[in-house]
Amino acid sequence: MIDGQVRKGFSVKHLPGMTAMALLCFLLLYAPLFTLVVYSFNAGESIALWEGFSLRWYGAAWENEAVQEATVRSLIVASFASAISTVVATMAALGTTRTGRYRGRTTIYMMINQPLMVPEIVTAVALLIFFAMIKVATGYQGLAYLIAAHSAFCVPFAYLPIRARLEGMSLTLEQAAADLYASPWQTFRKVTLPLMMPGIVAGAMLAFVISLDDVVITEFVKSAGQDTLPTYMLGQLRRGISPEVNAISTALLAVTVVILTAFFVLNRKRH
Repeated sequence: MIDGQVRKGFSVKHLPGMTAMALLCFLLLYAPLFTLVVYSFNAGESIALWEGFSLRWYGAAWENEAVQEATVRSLIVASFASAISTVVATMAALGTTRTGRYRGRTTIYMMINQPLMVPEIVTAVALLIFFAMIKVATGYQGLAYLIAAHSAFCVPFAYLPIRARLEGMSLTLEQAAADLYASPWQTFRKVTLPLMMPGIVAGAMLAFVISLDDVVITEFVKSAGQDTLPTYMLGQLRRGISPEVNAISTALLAVTVVILTAFFVLNRKRH
């Protein structure tokens, strides 16, 4: 109460021009995506002149062998990277939440999230140099380098939702299991793991999307003939923009939106 009046809470909605600024931001963010999606259905070859509705470019992309190979390679890399990074992130989350406070835990947390703090180009150059040394020593040029690079980069993205899930879980049930003479492994398998599963699934989905969409690290680490779908599209753009790239981008956007929507729905259900 101030001078007989009730103090009103601060709301950003009441700031002058905030609504207009928010609308402008949404316009700048989504107008290019809307244009991309619309022109992926253009019947003509122009990317600026509408010549009628058609699924021509989706058909062309579907029948393009290079697109098929890049898509399969992207799915393979993203699947392995998601699985590996989720396992590592789960163990890291357990080690930083289901233990007592210990010296260096903040440092460990910082190291796990290092890819989020360091510019991606720096991580890509470091991985390029590291893997180049291994390639020279072993002569191996396979897809394992790309999977390892994506796995390392995706760990913090999988770690954050898993850690958040664990921090929101009470220790009561785990303590009760221990009181009933369950071994640590039985407690983890029967109690902890089922309770943290929504966080694990959410982390795996987020890691999959990050790997599927990655360009910078892939461009630096991949060997010849190892294009993923994003790097294939980048190569096509360097030769000239084609409506086929619009169709591929729209399909990739649709997959990403579906997975991220499922991620947020899953996170809402866990509360």
